Amino acid sequence: METFNKYGLFKLLGFVFFVQAMTSLIGGSMAFGPFESNAITNATMGTIANNTLTIYISIFLQMVTAVVIIVLGATMYVTTLHINKPLATFALCFYVLEAGLLAVSQIFVFALTETSQLYLTGGNTSLVPLSNILLSCKEFTGKMAMIPFGLGALAFYYLLMKAEILPKWLALWGIITVPFVLVGAPLMAFGVAFPFVLLIPYVPFEFFTGVFIWVKYSKKATKESEGIA
Repeated sequence: METFNKYGLFKLLGFVFFVQAMTSLIGGSMAFGPFESNAITNATMGTIANNTLTIYISIFLQMVTAVVIIVLGATMYVTTLHINKPLATFALCFYVLEAGLLAVSQIFVFALTETSQLYLTGGNTSLVPLSNILLSCKEFTGKMAMIPFGLGALAFYYLLMKAEILPKWLALWGIITVPFVLVGAPLMAFGVAFPFVLLIPYVPFEFFTGVFIWVKYSKKATKESEGIA
């Protein structure tokens, strides 16, 4: 029973890693079209207003992502607290903060969508500057969420390596690539040029890690159950 619980927890970790990556990718991609411009214009307002359903689904998925981030942090906390409880607690707190900032960014998306609807029905051009402010707030909040994410991820990936849940090479992939996200996204939030290509190496990490953990511990659980049988 103890073995089942252990491998069940590890498989949950892999599943949550993958789900968090998927909801974030799909939710962000759905809103990319209406928000692909860095500035809101009259045409952009119309595009947003005409894509409200897509944007609402995107908001929902990003809110789900925020919840899953907390679940992911809690799962990593439970699996690594025996290595270093203060560090695991530190990392979990930052994951919760990241989730909170992501949720706040979606409030700005919702406000921008509602403002665009008002513009479409009334044609009030004074709503355009307001929409630009809302877009800036959304972008700033989303990018600043990468600070607590980066700090929490560095701590958790180190602990997962020490707990031997992740092999060293996989943990180092995350540990080496996360700092580029941690530094690059906030710099971009303040308008500082940062090579986007440096953020790409981290992108597949969560997908790959989720699948890797799930497959690894599913196989171990199967082998042990067959051995017990």
